[in-house]
Amino acid sequence: MRAPDYWFSDGPLAMILAPLGWLYGQGTALRRALATPFDCGRPVICVGNLVAGGAGKTPVAQAIADRLVARGMTVHILLRGYGGTEAGPLRVDPTQHTAQNVGDEALLHARSFPTWIARDRAAGARVAVAAGAQVLVLDDGHQNPTLAKTLSLVVVDGGVGFGNRRPIPAGPLREPIAEGLARADAVILLDADRRQVTATLTLPVLAARLVPGEGARELAGRAVVAFAGIGRPEKFFDTLAGLGCHIAARHAFGDHYPYQRDDIEPILAEAARLNAAVVTTAKDAVRLPVDLRARVTVVPIEAEWADETALDRLLDRALGHA
Repeated sequence: MRAPDYWFSDGPLAMILAPLGWLYGQGTALRRALATPFDCGRPVICVGNLVAGGAGKTPVAQAIADRLVARGMTVHILLRGYGGTEAGPLRVDPTQHTAQNVGDEALLHARSFPTWIARDRAAGARVAVAAGAQVLVLDDGHQNPTLAKTLSLVVVDGGVGFGNRRPIPAGPLREPIAEGLARADAVILLDADRRQVTATLTLPVLAARLVPGEGARELAGRAVVAFAGIGRPEKFFDTLAGLGCHIAARHAFGDHYPYQRDDIEPILAEAARLNAAVVTTAKDAVRLPVDLRARVTVVPIEAEWADETALDRLLDRALGHA
């Protein structure tokens, strides 16, 4: 789905839906109150957010996992497997599983780290620990109360912040801001703080930005036809423009959109007419029909930290080194 425009303004529709948003927030709070978090006996670093849709959690989770691996830790990724049919616990095998099975984020992680999907996060943590995990990175799950977290990081997209600050469906919030931040240890602010989110925060704020990964610079100066089905497709298009690409055409799909041949073949034909390369994100690429993937250029996106020392201090605390 695409985030509706009224999530980012306090117009009439948002106000009409406000009572439903209040009920949604109460339901989230009740679920948390009734749960007893499971302690898996290993550090659990949760990378979550407070809003529905994309905020940049997955590249942040990957960057944190990379940093832990560089310390010599055996890191496993745990996530729900949103968009997949498998309930888990299941270790993701990118040579066997598809986005339809385990979700697109799980496939991305599994290329670099042992990765588990589990709708029951506590059960997922148990099998990951049994398989040798020394530390778990939980991609999403800030609102999931079933697994105890050692370090909770809330990712905020500086471009949209918390939207109109109303809970779903009146706004993008999964829970009230104060309640969500009360369980967080720090906020990770991605890109410029255009919504002045940090002005009222008392938590530590780690600044980061999403940047094109290795090989992306080769697209500079080239004509491209771009498509993306992520939380904010326009961020990907802005990244391409920042690379110096000439965007001949762009196509935005809903987050986690399940691409079919009928979606991609017209884009390939359009690019041929325009003498342009077809480009998309790594998250989109794993949802493409297998035989069409080689005809699409993938632009990797990575998280780059403004202050790596501040991140290391948080990780030290989570690992018991402080």
